[in-house]
Amino acid sequence: MIDIESTVFNRIADIFDAKYPKGSRYGESVTSPPRFPCLTVEMVDNYTYQGSLDAEHKEHNAWVVFEVNVYSNLTRGAKQQCKAILDMVDTELQSLNFVRLFSTPGKNADKKYSRVTARYRAVVSEDYIIYRR
Repeated sequence: MIDIESTVFNRIADIFDAKYPKGSRYGESVTSPPRFPCLTVEMVDNYTYQGSLDAEHKEHNAWVVFEVNVYSNLTRGAKQQCKAILDMVDTELQSLNFVRLFSTPGKNADKKYSRVTARYRAVVSEDYIIYRR
């Protein structure tokens, strides 16, 4: 399996930390963020790009799917803050040749904060080169 999760997470986390040093970010989903704004970036799918299998069925490329969640607890402007953070993440992932599959407001059990969820997909090589498909 070709695993680029930590590479992608670190790149996004660095950008988030520079803009929101008091925020929190995680490489897995959280049910109740401890600090806001909060960002989660998690690889939720990784499957073989069949066209790249060789005669021995060795995987040379894989489809990867990342899910991004952005949380804000601002009393005014929470939705706008979520969108601004997602825009920052979106710009970075698109520069890495990811394609956004969707972006939608999330549903929370706790109505004290807002959430936006997006998913991105790309083909990655065994050398961690990301291709747009």
